[in-house]
Amino acid sequence: MITMTDKATQKFLDIVAAEDREGSGLRVIVSNGGTSRVEFALNFVAPDQVRDDDVIFNLEKLKVYTDPASAKFLEGGSIDFVDDLNESGFKVDAPNSGPAKPSGPLAEAVQSVLEEKINPAVASHGGFIELVAVEEGTAYLKFGGGCQGCGMVNVTLKQGVEKVLLVDVPQITKVMDVTDHAAGSNPYYQPGK
Repeated sequence: MITMTDKATQKFLDIVAAEDREGSGLRVIVSNGGTSRVEFALNFVAPDQVRDDDVIFNLEKLKVYTDPASAKFLEGGSIDFVDDLNESGFKVDAPNSGPAKPSGPLAEAVQSVLEEKINPAVASHGGFIELVAVEEGTAYLKFGGGCQGCGMVNVTLKQGVEKVLLVDVPQITKVMDVTDHAAGSNPYYQPGK
């Protein structure tokens, strides 16, 4: 089930009324579901545009439609309307839409070290590190916050994170950074140009 905040519902209904789209619902499409590049598209759905295989979420004042492949990524999600200085528009929050969290004893050991030793240290710079995967002794990590795009990320990775993980989790033999650092919007240290 997906939910919609009162603010988002009212905004949608206001647009429907202003654009003379009475009876329209909302279609949510998930692209790249299950990856770190997940994207959402929202479209109006006129009654004659409902598909036979649509999954329908009956909300209090409107219906939300999606295709069967997208539905599993939207379970437990919500739609809000944001209108502040930084952004404006409908925002989908779907916790099941991203990549599956790594599991198993080795992933749990790496996650424990990240949570207890590494993330408290990088948090002082507004950053965090997430475990993306563990495969054949390699821990794949994603840097976020002030660490994404930071000019010192390689030093942090090699001199800090990797050293701690190799000692604390001996089954790990290699640590790889899989972050899109070019997308970092607020790095702690600006990279050199």
